[in-house]
Amino acid sequence: MWRMKQKLVNFMYGRYGIDKLYYALLVIFLILMFINALADLLVIKLLMWAVFVYMFFRSLSRNIYKRQKENDEFVKILYKFTSFYKLNIKRIKEFKTFRYRKCPYCKVMLHLPKKTGKHTVCCPKCKNNFQLRIWF
Repeated sequence: MWRMKQKLVNFMYGRYGIDKLYYALLVIFLILMFINALADLLVIKLLMWAVFVYMFFRSLSRNIYKRQKENDEFVKILYKFTSFYKLNIKRIKEFKTFRYRKCPYCKVMLHLPKKTGKHTVCCPKCKNNFQLRIWF
């Protein structure tokens, strides 16, 4: 067993391996496989196997720089979606104690304590002061 593990380690040496894009492609592959089980279509099979081949091509590739750039682009796109949903979940959880408002100058989201009334707020990013009213 140890020899087999050592052979695998030697084989993978200098290759890219697994990253977040690999896991996303794996999820897409599994979803397509499930859809293919329900509706046996040639297009879905071809797409499923194309994703599968690309997944392993990326993990066994020796062009590490190019694979890292692909993963970085994917992570940037993924961050835009996940940060939006994480912020909204946080806003719902902290509704009783905090309010979230955008700075009118730099559009950064501010995390403010829940104090009803009119307040002057200083943005920590752009250092501009502006008036803000919190109703409830």
